[in-house]
Amino acid sequence: MDLNLILKFFILFIFYSFAGWIVETLWVSWCNKKFIDRGFLIGPCCPIYGCGALLIVLLLNNFAFNPIILFVMTTVICGVLEYGTSWLMEKFFKARWWDYSDKKINLNGRICLENLIAFGIMGLAVTYVINPHIEIWLTYLNEQQLRIISSVLWTIFVMDFVISTVVIYGFRKVTEKVNRESITDNTEQITKMVREVLSQRSFFHRRFIDAYPKLEAIKIKMKQIKTKIEDVTNEAKDVVIEKVNVAKDVVKDKVIDAKDVVIEKVNGAKEIMNVKTVGIKNTIELGTRKAKLKVKIGKRHIKQKFNGKI
Repeated sequence: MDLNLILKFFILFIFYSFAGWIVETLWVSWCNKKFIDRGFLIGPCCPIYGCGALLIVLLLNNFAFNPIILFVMTTVICGVLEYGTSWLMEKFFKARWWDYSDKKINLNGRICLENLIAFGIMGLAVTYVINPHIEIWLTYLNEQQLRIISSVLWTIFVMDFVISTVVIYGFRKVTEKVNRESITDNTEQITKMVREVLSQRSFFHRRFIDAYPKLEAIKIKMKQIKTKIEDVTNEAKDVVIEKVNVAKDVVKDKVIDAKDVVIEKVNGAKEIMNVKTVGIKNTIELGTRKAKLKVKIGKRHIKQKFNGKI
């Protein structure tokens, strides 16, 4: 791919990230009735908007002939992007950055119908209004100007990203520390303690907790997950105990049955032995009687012979 084209895409990314920061900041400030510097990064930049706009420009130009198809495709792409970003950031930073669970139509609190419609409208604006003008402006920049502007923007963006990541990881560490050391289980109290610790640190930490005034929802989600895990563990424990008890009963029944069989066989063997013993005894007695009778008869013969000689 041509280097100038890559530089143009990067400038587009920064432009739409900045535009997304303006939209986010205005909306959140209006909802909270005060100015809130919104965004993941410390600077005026929301990368998720830059990524979404670039995907629309790169993938959906062929659908520009049909606004309805373009609208649907934009909602699909931006919905997948927002859901994936929420999941990745939650896994990496152990924090829930936004939650649409209170919306009527949402998917796991990560995306909602209202935002998808807004993304679809912004996709139409980018394709038909904004991007054509930006591309015309970029054609007036020569290669040297593109490199200078891109280099400056890249340096600022990388520095902002590194500092912001360190700050947010610090929030995670403070939250974990407070959870370990705190004796209270109250979500609001724990969140207040975390905010107090961060408010005593650098300007960047204070800016972060101001940018997300409802960050305590993260702790609620964590407690809900913990409770759900405990419930599942207890259910699994009960199932195991029940199965063990059933297995014990089965083994016990089998042992009893086996014992009965053994006793029955032993008794049967005893009866057989008794019968054989009686038979042997009778045989011995019969033999003894016969022997005695022969002796008696023998004595008579001897006596008769003896009397005859006399």
